Amino acid sequence: MAEEQPHAEGASPKHETLMEKLADKLHVGGGDSSSSSDSDNDERPRPSAPPAPAPAPAEVKPTFSDSAAAAAADAKAKVFRLFGREQPIHRVLGGGKLLYFAAADVFLWRNRNISAGVLGGATAIWILFELLGYHLLTFICHGLIFSLGVLFLWSNASSFINKSPPRIPEVIIPEDVVVNIALSTRYEINRAFVNLRQIALGRDLKKFLMVIAGFWLLSVLGSCCNFLTLVYIVFVVLHTVPVLYEKYEDQIDSYGEKGWVEAKKQYAVFDAKVLSKVPRGPAKDKKH
Repeated sequence: MAEEQPHAEGASPKHETLMEKLADKLHVGGGDSSSSSDSDNDERPRPSAPPAPAPAPAEVKPTFSDSAAAAAADAKAKVFRLFGREQPIHRVLGGGKLLYFAAADVFLWRNRNISAGVLGGATAIWILFELLGYHLLTFICHGLIFSLGVLFLWSNASSFINKSPPRIPEVIIPEDVVVNIALSTRYEINRAFVNLRQIALGRDLKKFLMVIAGFWLLSVLGSCCNFLTLVYIVFVVLHTVPVLYEKYEDQIDSYGEKGWVEAKKQYAVFDAKVLSKVPRGPAKDKKH
């Protein structure tokens, strides 16, 4: 028993040393795991901060020149225009339409050579038929005889005089042009018939008086000159009045506004004394 007690006492230090070694190993292993977890946490990408919102664009304040230009445009839009038009004179003459675009350019002298040539040709025709007494059918026949004779002789004589024969172009009238002209003419004629019907029904006395005055003025002009001269006068007016009006538009409109105001005053007096006492037709057609 005495011998066994020292042996037991000698075994306890060994057991303690073994337990200490295991504890140290566990401690070291735990430290490694914690350090590895810390290193893993360090290596993980951190979420980036949200981008800062872009600054709101600064409001552009209109300058004084822009305000002045806008005010001038508004004032110009409110200026009185003859016949209550709201479009430029070029568009009024048909500049926005395909068929009348060339006519509007000619009347407003957009191309001086073409406008001068058209007006010169009209003047030559008027002098030829009105002053010289030439007849239309005779003029057409003589022109065709002369043209065909010259071209025929040139074509046959080109082989003898060692010159190339005349190059006569092939003239073909496009179908769409003829159809568009026919449709436009039909539309204008139908609109004229509708207006004449409205006037004949007695619904608009003002328009009736304007149409009667226009027909009377044409009858006076017709008694002073023949039809060809009247057409030539209208042609010259179309080549002069629109371009002059476009050039002096503001001045003419100012005088026109004064005249329009005075005419409205006189018309109001005339309407109160005369027109209001004239019986008028029904406002609408009776539907059966």
